[in-house]
Amino acid sequence: MNANNILKFVNVSKDFNSGGVLFTGLKSVSLEVNQGEFIGLSGKSGSGKTTLLNIAGLIDPPSSGELFLRGKNISTLHDNELSKIRANEIGFIFQTFNLLPLLSALENVEYPLSLLNLSEDECKVRAMEALKKVGLENFSHHRPSQLSGGQRQRVAIARAIVKNPSLILADEPTANLDSKTSEEILDILISLQKDLNVTIMLCSHDPDLISLTKRQIKLQDGIII
Repeated sequence: MNANNILKFVNVSKDFNSGGVLFTGLKSVSLEVNQGEFIGLSGKSGSGKTTLLNIAGLIDPPSSGELFLRGKNISTLHDNELSKIRANEIGFIFQTFNLLPLLSALENVEYPLSLLNLSEDECKVRAMEALKKVGLENFSHHRPSQLSGGQRQRVAIARAIVKNPSLILADEPTANLDSKTSEEILDILISLQKDLNVTIMLCSHDPDLISLTKRQIKLQDGIII
């Protein structure tokens, strides 16, 4: 295996059962993802983009095939080991921000660190540093309802990077934003990817955003085309 590989899919398929009807979300996908890549995943709804991200994020296990993370076959790992890897190495950015409404921006960014063995002071310092990287250090005490959509997504990005992950998965992160704000969010992600050498996999319906990523992968009917 390539020493730079962070992820490797080998003939990965994913089947779902909906009301007794079986359908396949991914079909024998093989893919190598290297450290520091910025990958854009495109395709229509139902093409398999989110399924691929969920498998990469160790949320859904493959129905068949193998997934390797840093050379480890994840099918051999127990649930608690997978949870530990997610907590330490993988950051998630969602379309709907998924911020906790009663917490401040700083507290939302701190939240993932509660799963790690860190002191309260260290959590606050790291959360503030992450907010600074997305330009929101002056909004640390604002709650999500006091922020614009773009600012809320910046908080979500800060939450994703606060634990210094090796992999960030972004599922339609600009779908609820206007075109100008979407470009600003993507510029932030591009800058962070370079500065942190983090691997980012982003899926979007927007071909203009996908075209700005370093490597584009298109899916159709669960197959990379």
